[in-house]
Amino acid sequence: MRPNQLLVIYGLALGLCMGTVTLLAQDNNGGRQGRQGGGNFDPAQFQQRMMDNVKERLAFTNDTEWAAVQPLVQKVMDARRAASVGMSGFGRRGGPGGDTAGRSSDQSARRPALVPPSPEAEALQKAIDSDVPTEQIKAALEKHRAAHKDKEVKLTEAQENLRKVLTVKQEAQAALMGLVN
Repeated sequence: MRPNQLLVIYGLALGLCMGTVTLLAQDNNGGRQGRQGGGNFDPAQFQQRMMDNVKERLAFTNDTEWAAVQPLVQKVMDARRAASVGMSGFGRRGGPGGDTAGRSSDQSARRPALVPPSPEAEALQKAIDSDVPTEQIKAALEKHRAAHKDKEVKLTEAQENLRKVLTVKQEAQAALMGLVN
């Protein structure tokens, strides 16, 4: 996948996540415009809608065939999410290397991360924040890169396994969706 395609995918995913966070952060009266309930975001329901969309776009009408392909699609999505953790270029508190503007660090610390960072990313960030010697930062950076490379290999394997069971037309659609390269 080309870097600009990855940026588009990451941007769309971040936009979806930020929209969800914004909706969840609004109080019961402000901005809901008649919606009932509060903070009822259901990740399982969201995941199911995503899978239904993939099934539809790949034109699976046979539930038995989809049942065989769905776990492969899920593995690609999981591997892509794992490979992208810690690679966004943003600090763990919202902005490039620091707190989000207009929000105190206390508020930032209480809000959960949209995607939890990998242990290697956390160790690297801790090394940077602690102002440790350069050699320790280099070691943490190498571990971070190695972990990311392993995740990229797993993503490539998951994509290849999915590609094997798709028709050419389905593979082309999956490529447009960012599921395969």
